[in-house]
Amino acid sequence: MAKDQNKPTPTLTGDDGRKVIIELQNVKRSFKVGDEVVHALKGVSFKVYEGEFVTIMGTSGSGKSTLLNQLGCLDTPTSGEYFLDGVAVRKMSKQQRAKLRNRKIGFVFQNYNLLPKTTAVENVELPLMYNSNYSAKQRREAAVTVLKEVGLGSRLEHKSNQMSGGQMQRVAIARALVNNPAVILADEATGNLDTRTSFEMLVLFQKLHAEGRTIIFVTHNPDIANYSSRNIFLRDGRICSDTPNTNIQSAQEALDNLPKDDDDVCIPMADCPNY
Repeated sequence: MAKDQNKPTPTLTGDDGRKVIIELQNVKRSFKVGDEVVHALKGVSFKVYEGEFVTIMGTSGSGKSTLLNQLGCLDTPTSGEYFLDGVAVRKMSKQQRAKLRNRKIGFVFQNYNLLPKTTAVENVELPLMYNSNYSAKQRREAAVTVLKEVGLGSRLEHKSNQMSGGQMQRVAIARALVNNPAVILADEATGNLDTRTSFEMLVLFQKLHAEGRTIIFVTHNPDIANYSSRNIFLRDGRICSDTPNTNIQSAQEALDNLPKDDDDVCIPMADCPNY
């Protein structure tokens, strides 16, 4: 049988030999609202390479949330192709996408999404419950290891109501890491945190990036762009810019320079109305 010349194929490596983790080829997503068709994504194409720390930014209505759902395998394109670690996603069933999502993506949400009556270890174990390769003992060992990695070795048995917002987000990051995913997908991961705790989380994300983790950080806050390696801006369902960050700032340095008692101090942020 002749090979289908029109069948899209993934790019496995870039020109510099880096592995391609995510590839979107002219992805479009439309929704019918009443009698109208809303074109949320209008032909989005880009690649994310292994070890990149990418921010995806845009104002309300830019298509950012729709793109997040595509990247997270929570939805599929109306047309175009999405490849996750070389696997074509668009024609997968919901069950197939759920399995791929569990194996390949670690999610970090703005609202943490922790189970309230369970311990930090139990929350982190959750993604492994769907992985038959792990026994109960192995699940716990893996959960303890990543909780220690994110600085929560002393909070293993604490429940959500016994932890601060920053600690809960560390649990969420540990949960994202426990399956050793191809990519960490963070959705407004500092959105519910105060300035100091936000920088603490950025320190942790930069540490993970330095260790070779692939991170996509979706946010409305352009200040985050100072701390990632590449920045993609969306506007009206299209990419309006995609640029490397040639001057990555240190989140640790920014954290160290915060006033010691900053309760009454407004720290300038790019999304602050007075900035």
